[in-house]
Amino acid sequence: MKYISIVLVATLFVACVPQEQVQVKKENISIEEEDMVIEDLVKIPQDISYYVKDINTSKLYDIQKKYEASYFSVWDIQKPPLSLKETQWPFEAFNSSKSYGENLQPLEEDFFDAMRVQSNSHAYATLNQKALTIKHANIRAFPTNKPLLHDPSMAGEGFPFDYLQNSSINANVPLFISHYSLDKQWVFIFNSFTFGWLKTNEIVFMDDTHVEEWKNAQQIMIVKEGVPLYTKEGLALFDTRIGMMFALVSEDENTYTILSVSRYKNHQAMFHKSIIEKNVGSKGILVFNKANIESIIGEISKTKYGWGGVYSQRDCSSTLMDFYTPFGIWLPRNSSKQAQIGEVLNLKKLNDEDKIQFIKEEGIPFQTLLYRKGHIVLYAGIVEDEIIVYQNVWGIRTKKDGVEGRFIIGKTVFSTLKLGNELKDYDESAELLRNIESMNILTR
Repeated sequence: MKYISIVLVATLFVACVPQEQVQVKKENISIEEEDMVIEDLVKIPQDISYYVKDINTSKLYDIQKKYEASYFSVWDIQKPPLSLKETQWPFEAFNSSKSYGENLQPLEEDFFDAMRVQSNSHAYATLNQKALTIKHANIRAFPTNKPLLHDPSMAGEGFPFDYLQNSSINANVPLFISHYSLDKQWVFIFNSFTFGWLKTNEIVFMDDTHVEEWKNAQQIMIVKEGVPLYTKEGLALFDTRIGMMFALVSEDENTYTILSVSRYKNHQAMFHKSIIEKNVGSKGILVFNKANIESIIGEISKTKYGWGGVYSQRDCSSTLMDFYTPFGIWLPRNSSKQAQIGEVLNLKKLNDEDKIQFIKEEGIPFQTLLYRKGHIVLYAGIVEDEIIVYQNVWGIRTKKDGVEGRFIIGKTVFSTLKLGNELKDYDESAELLRNIESMNILTR
């Protein structure tokens, strides 16, 4: 058994919800639709157990054995994996002509000038240290918590679509630190799935000895959402989330003792022995079977829609990334990159009828992703000859008299590929089925 051997006592180291009628919020839709519910959310079972009755358990060993290598990959590098130019995309993507701030007024050019100075780009790749997060945190495109919105008067823009929200990240996740911002309140980080800015007080540095011990220990995969984690002395650290992984220190009949980390002065790491019940974690990866799929989907579905993981919620791609983590299947964070994992089948040239037939013939429930630009969903199977998918979705696009709107859902749901098509002002051009570009089978 690979238990981690760090001495921890006061040690300091330096550097599917049930079926229901779902009421939703509306944005720019007609009065006639005000009291409607979405038929899919009433007629399509929202209970995960309905879809895993005949699940085909697959052997995923070739995929699963690669998970830890991907997860710890940033602890194996000595310098940033990207050039400075490759990390500067926000300065090319955003400008004052179409950006708005938290007061819903246009951002001035001096905001972008200040971000260029704060980014301290001349210091890129000068720190080059390994680190860990110590809390669930937001990864930002610029070193600021201030938002950047597109025109908030347009449907699908404004809250919650802060384009500086690059992603969120769990506590105790491996990092590689490139450099500080000019005021040293932010650090530019890389992890296994993205890069960007974190607050300096959200990380601790790790030395090589402890990095190797952490990597080589038996890992505990978290399988329960929202369980408080404490130090041995009873001080609160953070809540568990699906997608977390911790080094095992020891175990008894009912509990695991895992390694957790908080922050001491000068970004030093203080290690703790935290105890969790065995139903909160799994020693190693889960078997991809009916009971475990049902359990993990149920936990993931406790969070609502959160663009870029804001407010500790999940969006479409982070929902799928975290779902697969306990099974040892590593996915990138971005939906377009997730759509390139496994066997990729191009559907762009197929009409709707041919797409449906192709998905029915080739799709494997809970092992197949369907992708459209900017959105990705999980294929769950066939119900009454309808393709059913599991997705975390913000809303359904509507259009009336040429004006776009949104019928907001804001959560994970099981649905058909024509979610909301009964709405009077349903925008067929934005329909999921019509816009699916590809499907990819993760286990091939």
